[in-house]
Amino acid sequence: MCRSLSRSLSLLLSLMLLDDLFNLHRSSIALQVIGGNATVVLGETAILPCKLTDTTELLTQISWQRMTRGKPVNDNFFTVTSSGSTYVNGNDRRFKFIGNFDAHNGSLQLSDVTLLDEGSYSCIFTLFPSGNHRTAIPLNVLVAPITSVKNYHPLMGNEEDLLATCTAAGSRPPAEVKWTYSTLSEKVKAITNSTQHADGTTTTVSSLFGVPTRDINQQPVLCVVTSSALSKAETLLLTLQVHFSPTEVNISEISKDSFECSTEANPNASFTWSRPGQSWPQSAVRVDGAKLQFLSITSVLNGLYKCEASNLYGRKYGQLYVYVTSGTCTACWVLFSLLLLLIPIGVGAWWYFKKHPRTFSRPSGEGQQEETENL
Repeated sequence: MCRSLSRSLSLLLSLMLLDDLFNLHRSSIALQVIGGNATVVLGETAILPCKLTDTTELLTQISWQRMTRGKPVNDNFFTVTSSGSTYVNGNDRRFKFIGNFDAHNGSLQLSDVTLLDEGSYSCIFTLFPSGNHRTAIPLNVLVAPITSVKNYHPLMGNEEDLLATCTAAGSRPPAEVKWTYSTLSEKVKAITNSTQHADGTTTTVSSLFGVPTRDINQQPVLCVVTSSALSKAETLLLTLQVHFSPTEVNISEISKDSFECSTEANPNASFTWSRPGQSWPQSAVRVDGAKLQFLSITSVLNGLYKCEASNLYGRKYGQLYVYVTSGTCTACWVLFSLLLLLIPIGVGAWWYFKKHPRTFSRPSGEGQQEETENL
């Protein structure tokens, strides 16, 4: 009978142990360690979320491990208990416990994130009696591009040349670089290239090509850079520059005793007034860049004045002829370029009539008499 009772008690204890094990297993299945993905821009602050739910077991410890670019071997670095938090294997004080031990919240904050911090972080809850329960939180680090535009100032010509570049440097993931140039859609084209660096960042350069003409000079274009590391797209304005030597030099009267010469050039031309073959009347003339002013109207001013416009790529000039008929009258002047135009016409006409004498009529008395003259 004693032997039978012993067997019954043994069976009962076994059943109770199996029931406890079943309840413990069911409890461990119901509990969850909730984490998530974390994404942060380089230099900013990341939150590593971790929370334990659906358990009545005793929490004894929260541990953190990491496997990152800077720590490629699994590394224990942080522990939390009911009495406080502790750094493990060094004091990386960028980590801060922002959870609540009693509320089963093990979340961490990481400030001043670097590329070496990217990797996988494991949050581990140690319960009694079921043991360790964990989840992994991947940390993804984004790098905002450093953006810039550059103007290449090509010399005006008929061959396609590099006009400008737009750069998004050191971006992660690679940035998208596009030009907006609606008014020049048929005159320019963009070519984009990317270079990947050892740290996982990428530099993207978009180059703008076109034939450097005066139509392109001073035209505005926009470079638009987009990246998931930027809160909004960056827009960079650039004014295209085509360099060319001075064009025709014009001299205009701005008052009765002042004149000014002008031209188109890029870069801007500098102006120099001179008096070829004659001494400069210092006391009667004042020069201020492109402006020429006569301080006193006298015959000493008579003669040819030359305005030269020049830049790095060439020079051109215009000429002004001044003739003063008296000391009190206003200067009588003409653009010498006009004289140069008229002189060949007059010489040509003289040569033509010399070779081709013609008959003309002129009135004489009551009637008309025809005469033939050799001009």
